Amino acid sequence: MKTLPTRAYLTRSEAAEYLQGRGLKVASATLAKLAVNGGGPPFRKFMSRAVYEPDDLDVWAKTKLSVKQRSTATE
Repeated sequence: MKTLPTRAYLTRSEAAEYLQGRGLKVASATLAKLAVNGGGPPFRKFMSRAVYEPDDLDVWAKTKLSVKQRSTATE
């Protein structure tokens, strides 16, 4: 995997790669779907392309993670 800049705008495919590099399986198609339906990470438009900021991706991913658990049993 190539090293991506830390403070640059990322294309949708680079954003997916960025999240995957942090152990989170997210496809660029999923990010595209979330951009239409809502619930995805914030993005900006540059010309006709969506671009993402790494800090926004990190915050969004953290909102999708559950709290730490020690058991899968429900209380």
